[in-house]
Amino acid sequence: MNRFFEALRPFIRWVVRRAWWVLGAAALFSAIGVYYAQNLRIDQDIANLIPSHYESVKALERLKETVGGGETSVDMAIESPSFEANLAFAEALVPKALELQDARSGDAYFIRAELRRDTEFLQDNALYFATPEELDRLETFLQDKIEEAKLEANPFFFDLDDEEEEEEEADPAEEMREAYDAIVGTEYRVSPDSTTLVIRFFPAGSSTNISYIERLYGDFEGLIAGVGPASFHPEMETTLAGRLWRQRIEVRRITDDVLGSFGIGILCVLLTVVSYFFYKAYRAQAGSRFDLRVFGKELLRTPVKALLIGLPLLMSLAWTFGVAYLAFDALNLMTSTLGLVLFGLGIDYGIHFYARYTEERGAGQSVIDAAERTFTSTGQAITVGALTTAAALYILVVADFKGFSEFGFIAGTGVLFALVAMTVVMPALLAVLERTPLLNLESAAPVTASSKVMGKRFPAARGIVLGSLAAVIAGIVLMPRLAFEYRTGELEPTYEEWIAVNSRVRKAFSDRSRRNPAYVVVDDPVEVPAVVAAVRAVQETPNERVVDADTFYTTIRRVESLQERFPTTEAEQQQKLARIGFIRDSLLADPFVEAEASEDLDRLRRAAQTRAPIAIEDIPEFLKKQFTSKSGELGGFVTIFPDVGLSDGRMSIAFSEDIGVIETEDGTVYHAGSPSLVAADMLRLMQREAPWMVLATFVVVALLMWANFGKLRWALLALLPLFVGVLWMALFMEIFAMKLNFYNLVVLPAVLGIGNDAGAHMVHRYREEGPGSIRAVLRSTGEHVTMGALTTMIGFAGLLLSFHPGLNTIGALAVVGIGTTLLAALLFLPALLQWLEDRRETPQPHPSATEMVS
Repeated sequence: MNRFFEALRPFIRWVVRRAWWVLGAAALFSAIGVYYAQNLRIDQDIANLIPSHYESVKALERLKETVGGGETSVDMAIESPSFEANLAFAEALVPKALELQDARSGDAYFIRAELRRDTEFLQDNALYFATPEELDRLETFLQDKIEEAKLEANPFFFDLDDEEEEEEEADPAEEMREAYDAIVGTEYRVSPDSTTLVIRFFPAGSSTNISYIERLYGDFEGLIAGVGPASFHPEMETTLAGRLWRQRIEVRRITDDVLGSFGIGILCVLLTVVSYFFYKAYRAQAGSRFDLRVFGKELLRTPVKALLIGLPLLMSLAWTFGVAYLAFDALNLMTSTLGLVLFGLGIDYGIHFYARYTEERGAGQSVIDAAERTFTSTGQAITVGALTTAAALYILVVADFKGFSEFGFIAGTGVLFALVAMTVVMPALLAVLERTPLLNLESAAPVTASSKVMGKRFPAARGIVLGSLAAVIAGIVLMPRLAFEYRTGELEPTYEEWIAVNSRVRKAFSDRSRRNPAYVVVDDPVEVPAVVAAVRAVQETPNERVVDADTFYTTIRRVESLQERFPTTEAEQQQKLARIGFIRDSLLADPFVEAEASEDLDRLRRAAQTRAPIAIEDIPEFLKKQFTSKSGELGGFVTIFPDVGLSDGRMSIAFSEDIGVIETEDGTVYHAGSPSLVAADMLRLMQREAPWMVLATFVVVALLMWANFGKLRWALLALLPLFVGVLWMALFMEIFAMKLNFYNLVVLPAVLGIGNDAGAHMVHRYREEGPGSIRAVLRSTGEHVTMGALTTMIGFAGLLLSFHPGLNTIGALAVVGIGTTLLAALLFLPALLQWLEDRRETPQPHPSATEMVS
């Protein structure tokens, strides 16, 4: 490394002499970077975070191509005092909405709409559309009713076990009502007071393309205004909601949040840095006394220093995100935070470079000589640190999980660009500014460590070392207890705007039992019965699992297919009609049941009147559409509804284990498609890769430290603060109940790459100065690494201002991790070195050590 930088001496002198050329080239590349970076979007689709060759991703893509929007919908609430007016408006709107086309693609926005259900037809033929499983439950209910009626007719019968059985067994009557409601439902989705009517529209396009969603809602709102709600009733109001509306709000809020925290964070970082250099410059010229002239002069120079440090860094960010657009086209939730993080991290290099440059200028060096000496000394040290950090981040690129790989690539590239900006662009900017009255560092007093502290011991070294090791042991012991947050609901923000509009829709209906279904798409509808049988076999096979003390045996609530609800062959039709006839005869033949009058039995008598097969064209459109693909094919897929809440990642994984891969009796394998199944694969992938990414990052950092120092004992000394700090971080997380999650896992490898920097700088300077210099190293290099770490922490801390709980956890874990590694470098490392000196076991300074002043 020393030979390399010695060879670059002519280059840095050329940079200073041709400063305007360098700045012009940097500005040109920045303009190109901004041109590309402005096209970046934030992609929230979790399916894009795992490789496209995963079966769950391929199944989800096939689902989107075949079924369309799948489980997404655009819900519309129409409110007025008059139900008739609401219905008239809805009937006028629906045909126009189904004809509404995307001007960009020419395709219709919606594949279907649900307004009215033909309940009369379904009430007369409900049993014809019942699945065999539902008919089984119905026959059980009927037999129970017959037995119950007979027993109640016996004057000597009384049931001692009635209450116990009710507690232990599900109520067959309730199961029958649930099945009946699932088939028949209500004619319209209306609120209890009939003032709110809801229509559901199902989109044909992608539910993750925010540009498409914006066009859809924009065009739809224009259509609604054109139809004119007020012309149907003066008090009529319309509200759009649904999951696509939430998606739209999420992207808007996150984009605004990222930009807002980026601006606030940059301001905080710059204020911290310029305040630090203002204080250093003032103390160098005025000492401890107050001098108004010096104070005013340095205060006027503060904006110049902000420009000097901030401009090169902003240029590096433009280069970074321009490359990010060319590489990925979009940012994910993890990488969307990197602007502020890279600013806080990259400014660390500027602090070290500018601090050393001011020392050289204060010592009487010319601009070109000061730049050269800073570049070959401190520039070498920060290059080693930047290469170590970048290498640690680039390790993540090999991960399958794109939250790791894209974060590693963009962050690693950003670190390298920040290094170039601070070691090449900053010297050029310094040269230009020093030719003006805006910045003149020639008269600055040299800022060096006071000789008064040379030779002084670091106090309480033995106690600090022993206390630190005790905390390390506690961290090792408690590390296995670190918890992982599976409940994604705890990591998602609350969108008040969405809650407000969604509450209006919820006045009319709730579809919780039909939420988050998975779909199995088949090549030929004749394959559906085998798939249904395989899923039902899994459903009926108990598999005990426990989550948070709750035991469950299956994750499948029910399975639906057109073939089960609607028999397509003559044999199936006759079989179902025979079962309906048996139920009808049972209702009429048994005198006890025939004499009983109840709402359940009355509905059942009406539903059992089907005596002939029903033609496909006679099926109500809303029922048929549930099993129709985008191309119009009927019965080409199976729908599986979960019986557990999939907002808990453990439940998603369990659901995936049950139905992610389905094998029929003949050995054919099918893969279910659903965002929840992709989420389960993502969690498994993260948990599998994270330990290896952390280990690989630590190995790379260790090897680079060994190569940099040349001797194992010096490399180990530089690595110790990192090792100790990470264990302190684990201890801190356990004490304060911080959890890992799929957002902040990406921070762990980054903490290793960033947290190593402080220890490396401290050991470099101590190796140069030798025994007895610990206090002096703390006063000089310790001050600089503290500022560097603080600015990085401020960059991450900007995420604590985010409204998004998941992004908050990234900022919190990074601040804790960088903070503990810094504390270990400033407290444990000096104490250990002092203890070794006291025991006369400290390695002597290398006689040919390169000057690495920070």
